[in-house]
Amino acid sequence: MVGNPDDGREPQGVWHLMRPIMGRIRLAMALAASGALCGLGGVASLALAVNALLGQAPPWLWVGGAGALIVLAFLARALAFEVSHLAAFRLETLLRTRLSDHLARVPMGYLVTAGTGSLAKVMQDDVKNLHAFVADSTPFLGRSLAVPAATLALLVWLDWRLALAALAVLAVGVATLALSMRNRDTLQRRYDQENENVNSRVVEFVQAMPVVRTFDAGANSFSRYQAALERFRDVMTEWLAFASVSARLSLVFLGPLPTLFALSLAGVLLLGQGSLGFAPWVAALLIGTGLADSFMPLMWLQHFIHKANGSAKRIQAVLATPALPEAETIESPKDSSVRFEQVSFAYDGREENALADVSFYAAPGTVTALVGASGSGKSTVARLIPRFWDVQEGCVRVGGADVRALRPEVLMEQVAFVFQDNFLFQDTIANNIRLGRPDASPADIERAARAAQAHAFIEALPQGYDTLVGERGGRLSGGQRQRITIARAILQDRPILVLDEATAFADPESEAALIAALSRLMRGKTVIVIAHRLGTIRTADQILVLEAGCAVESGRHAELLAADGAYARLWRRHEAAQAWTLTATDSSTKIEASE
Repeated sequence: MVGNPDDGREPQGVWHLMRPIMGRIRLAMALAASGALCGLGGVASLALAVNALLGQAPPWLWVGGAGALIVLAFLARALAFEVSHLAAFRLETLLRTRLSDHLARVPMGYLVTAGTGSLAKVMQDDVKNLHAFVADSTPFLGRSLAVPAATLALLVWLDWRLALAALAVLAVGVATLALSMRNRDTLQRRYDQENENVNSRVVEFVQAMPVVRTFDAGANSFSRYQAALERFRDVMTEWLAFASVSARLSLVFLGPLPTLFALSLAGVLLLGQGSLGFAPWVAALLIGTGLADSFMPLMWLQHFIHKANGSAKRIQAVLATPALPEAETIESPKDSSVRFEQVSFAYDGREENALADVSFYAAPGTVTALVGASGSGKSTVARLIPRFWDVQEGCVRVGGADVRALRPEVLMEQVAFVFQDNFLFQDTIANNIRLGRPDASPADIERAARAAQAHAFIEALPQGYDTLVGERGGRLSGGQRQRITIARAILQDRPILVLDEATAFADPESEAALIAALSRLMRGKTVIVIAHRLGTIRTADQILVLEAGCAVESGRHAELLAADGAYARLWRRHEAAQAWTLTATDSSTKIEASE
């Protein structure tokens, strides 16, 4: 299990998420470090071979030892990367399983407000970033930590004065590097933000291409991308201008040439004094550059550690989202009624209530229509029924049971949805209809499609029910997608049905048949209709009028018209809109209301 981030604590960064695989990471780092040490041992053996030659002794033992150590170094490095890649795949499996399991237990409203795009980025891109960090970076990290210490120890063993010369060059390099990294965190945040803005503008420009080409030929949208790109360029220019001199100096001093020069100069002086042998000097020249070289991967790893840490914190933020609390006493629905009892609800981060003291009762087998202006609370009422969120005050009951006391799977077995904003998976039409009833037979699927007035257009497609609908159903028209989702709801056959203007995308020719099909579907079910076109809900058993989150009227169509209140005003506007016509004049076209 990937930690326990569900306790609301501040995300702890990348290493906290690594705990399940830390044993494998340590092994990979140890193998990489061992390989690097074997490489250093091979170089030292070559130096000893040179010393043997100078003493006219056979060098073959040292040459053979050097060859063996170099082979061991290669094998250890290869094994380190194999272990790190297996650990990365294990971590990826654990994180995606954990995220999927947790997202199945958080309020569905969180999925709506967080957005599918950002959650998909966490589950795909952020998990992939951690995979890449573990697979490719941790062995380098082990090598970069082990080599400097081993190199310094060997230099001290060879000659402490040469070690001091190498350390002096390294100290200058580290100091200039620290100077170049001033304000790095601030600039890094600005870089990340502007880089994300550029990516967002690219996605926006590509996804909105039909609208862009229709309205402004891309001029305005491209200018938005161009502006984001220029801001990104400005951040990069500022960073490079600030750090260019010190960064170049650090790269110079942390490179192999300055260290080699310092060891050469010190060696010549010490050789001239007769206080240093030729063989130790050669060994120091061969080994000493590793002291500086090992710091270069650490600089390179800085970026990957920062990127992995950001991904880890986003993953932990998702995992820290509280799951829906489970009631101590579990209830069961007794029928298909829906009741709101003085419900008040506010979205996170908002002070004003989306609903305030709303009460109504939808008896089993009746149709309740929710009407009102945009933002009046209609969709909020509908989404509180399946417990997208928990209410702050009052109670929502399904079948007489508080929805907070129903098991999530039991609650969802009671409610079917047809939203105006429909969604189809990139799969066949049959599998999209079958969603929620994987055991449904082809005959069951066809019956549901016929009831939803979808069978005729499906049969006309080249592969019929086996036709792939494309990403988000993009190969189908809006009306066709809506009828597929209606067929899905028909097949589920749940006792409570929530319709968000299910006929919104139907053309006039099929709307009457679709309404008739829905009427047959709704028989015996409790139906909650979010109505935008009032003409479709005149026969509803109950019409609930919402204004600014408050239920201001309820009753049947004729009763509410006679009361001459909020519903009557909405009805008059509806009739006026139905009477609008396009009237052509000599110079223009205008909208008028017919007499």
